[in-house]
Amino acid sequence: MDSFEGIFEFVAVAESGGFSAAAKKLGCSTSHISRQVSRLEERLGSRLLARTTRQISLTENGEFYYQQCKYLVNGLQQANEQVTQQQYQLNGTLRVSAAGGFAENFVAPALMTFAKDHPELSIDIDFNSRMVNFIEDGIDFAIRYGELNDSNLIARKLISRSMMLVASPDYLAKYGTPNHPNQLKSHRCILANSDHWTFNIDGIKQSIKVSGNWQSNNSNVVLDACEQGLGIAYMPDSTFTESIKQNKLVPILAPFCITGATSWIVYQNKQFMPLRARLAIDYLLEHFAKWPNE
Repeated sequence: MDSFEGIFEFVAVAESGGFSAAAKKLGCSTSHISRQVSRLEERLGSRLLARTTRQISLTENGEFYYQQCKYLVNGLQQANEQVTQQQYQLNGTLRVSAAGGFAENFVAPALMTFAKDHPELSIDIDFNSRMVNFIEDGIDFAIRYGELNDSNLIARKLISRSMMLVASPDYLAKYGTPNHPNQLKSHRCILANSDHWTFNIDGIKQSIKVSGNWQSNNSNVVLDACEQGLGIAYMPDSTFTESIKQNKLVPILAPFCITGATSWIVYQNKQFMPLRARLAIDYLLEHFAKWPNE
């Protein structure tokens, strides 16, 4: 079995880009990672990593070896988990970063159900839209909405929803009902994450710059402000379902509203995740797969 020593550590370094990051992933010391990789290189008689004072990169042989080993490591982990999953009691702390009303109103309740099935598991949800460092912040996965820019992360779609433009009856009675997105420029709009709203105009997606006197990155606050008549709001339709039923809000410009407002589950690398995180991700994907997607 000595020939297998150091392979997990080497793959962790290759995928995280450094010894310290690999140590955090595997829950061990940096010196242990360095020692194991060095021993592996000695046994192979080949340098796998090119070390400088600023960065670590794979050598040509290291890249070839990594491509072969990553499947071995992943296969071993999955085999171990499949054998132990039924008898393993999830524990420890699952750390989730979440943003948006969808995460608050739908993802959090789903994770509550998951927690009931695993009473020894602790769940810590940070509702913050800031960019997170998964390793340094100890985040297992994040829930994000809209366009994603970081190509180094793995993103899985939870659900896509239609956008909806709404206003209160009092606001429309006072300021009138717009009949084209361009007229929003002269209306009070309640801003969430952006002051550019996208609509389908003549079959083409077009962005309209809007403005207003109220802004918040919390969807529940935007909803309350809209119900109070402070302006027009534009968010995924599920945000407004109950308010429309209670006649607190009225949909407007429906033919122009776009579809495909997507919420994502984002994580760095599933290979080195603890079992609690892997199972939570799989649970959420299965849970929201039952929802109607646009």
